[in-house]
Amino acid sequence: MHKVSTVNVNGLRAAAKKGYAEWLATTEADVVCLQEVRAEPEQLPEAVRSPEGWYTFWAPSSAKGRAGVALLTRREPEAVRVGFGTPEFETSGRYVEADLPGLTVASLYLPSGEVGTERQEEKERFMKAFLPYLCDLRERAAAAGREVLVCGDWNIAHQEADLKNWRGNKKNSGFLPEERAWLSRVLDPADGGYTDVVRSLHPDVAGPYSWWSYRGRAFDNDTGWRIDYHVSTPGLAGRAVKAYVERAATHAERWSDHAPVTVHYGL
Repeated sequence: MHKVSTVNVNGLRAAAKKGYAEWLATTEADVVCLQEVRAEPEQLPEAVRSPEGWYTFWAPSSAKGRAGVALLTRREPEAVRVGFGTPEFETSGRYVEADLPGLTVASLYLPSGEVGTERQEEKERFMKAFLPYLCDLRERAAAAGREVLVCGDWNIAHQEADLKNWRGNKKNSGFLPEERAWLSRVLDPADGGYTDVVRSLHPDVAGPYSWWSYRGRAFDNDTGWRIDYHVSTPGLAGRAVKAYVERAATHAERWSDHAPVTVHYGL
């Protein structure tokens, strides 16, 4: 069994003080993917930067205090790569991948966007460049006999079942028709060729949501979004046996506005 968790920590220094460090110390995951770290490695406490029992790989953003992704693995990877070959995003802290035996695993933080702003234009440029890379990665991995798993905050709710208030968000970034159509291409067997692992295991449910606004009582009312995904090649998806969101018991126990999304793979 191989267990993989992904979580947007919403600032790792703050999360570490509120419960992330305790979560990491008790998780049974073999791989942990982090997004929105927002810190350079040297800004992190030693116990967070280099936790015992983990190999850690950081891809901070050149824009201070923004983005940042990381990979934590129990075993040493064969290779680690930052970025996906597009100059604009090479130092943006949005993508890092590692080769483990038979598997390439990546941590992704896709731009969040905001309709009518440069942030949305950045998101669109990212998506345009990233899909061809995903296709190339899948083909290279297949030729090498490897599976691919891209975990992270994709910042898109793909279907109506992926957010509670979908009617009120049709014109908002994260649920725009063009964003959903792009993710459909990623998941189209004839195009991107990937599988939404959690949805494949939970095909007929609302959510399970992985992000709740800090505003109002969104968490208490489970008014959430499912935007944190395990997206894998079909071979690996077919070996997924269990998937769940590690939702905090209470609002006060949250250490991020996201919750870890964990999948058990039979390898």
